[in-house]
Amino acid sequence: MNSFASAVNPRNTVQVHQYLSRRHGVQVVETNERGHATRFARDAAARGVDLVVAFGGDGTLNEVATGLADTGTALAILPGGSTNVFARSLGMSNDPLVALQQVGAGLDEGAIHPVSLGRANGRYFCFHAGFGFDAAVVETVERRASLKRVVGQPLFIAAALQNWWRGYDRRFPHFAVEIDGRRIPNGFFTVVLNTSPYTYIGRHAVQLDAAASLEKRLVVVTFRRLTTPLLVTATVRALRAGGVGASRWIDVSREVERVRITHAEPFPHQLDGDYVGAEREVVVEHRADALRLVHPVVVG
Repeated sequence: MNSFASAVNPRNTVQVHQYLSRRHGVQVVETNERGHATRFARDAAARGVDLVVAFGGDGTLNEVATGLADTGTALAILPGGSTNVFARSLGMSNDPLVALQQVGAGLDEGAIHPVSLGRANGRYFCFHAGFGFDAAVVETVERRASLKRVVGQPLFIAAALQNWWRGYDRRFPHFAVEIDGRRIPNGFFTVVLNTSPYTYIGRHAVQLDAAASLEKRLVVVTFRRLTTPLLVTATVRALRAGGVGASRWIDVSREVERVRITHAEPFPHQLDGDYVGAEREVVVEHRADALRLVHPVVVG
């Protein structure tokens, strides 16, 4: 559990522990720095623990999934962050205690199935990897991490506007993108999707491409230009039409196995909403059946 996540508090942590302890042996471990959840998850897998429950936001989920990938230990999710993209994409409630009932029902019914992940330079991601503009936004938000728990999504909107108008260079391409051998030389902003939606704005799903799914290979959406009219049009389509759609300035590639992103200068990237850093080269791969996941079951 990540006690710094916006929806995690002492009361619901006790309730989660009590509920799971009715039928299972449970150990509660609290993370307090970057990388903790990955180390704890790897240790749990090495000890033969059956299941690790990630109670926190998407960053905590990413770390736990990275620690459990390619092991026999399963993962369950309890949404404790401000957005909880992956949990909601599975049909889970955004209320952690309601989601707890759904996870419990999934465990009772044995709804544990392998799912695919993406992997970028050796680190796994569950729902998307972002390169360029959105990674710059995430970096800006993380510099104000103390406000994130209190402010939530408005902080992301403010960071997006800041980067759009004066933080992110929209005049020149930031990288080249090679998609299963096909090259796009002028990438400004790329998202590699393992599932959909890309994110949520309040209750509204932002769908860059509805074809993205855990049961399929990756989807890659690349903006080959960044202008205000193009972004506004793409955002409206993402909110209303289920995808931005391919066009002259937006490339959409489906069923992708491998993506290579390169540039002479380092470019920012993020995984599952967690800023990773700036690199000159990132290789993204589809990893089939990389993780055993508890699928929620709707109760009541």
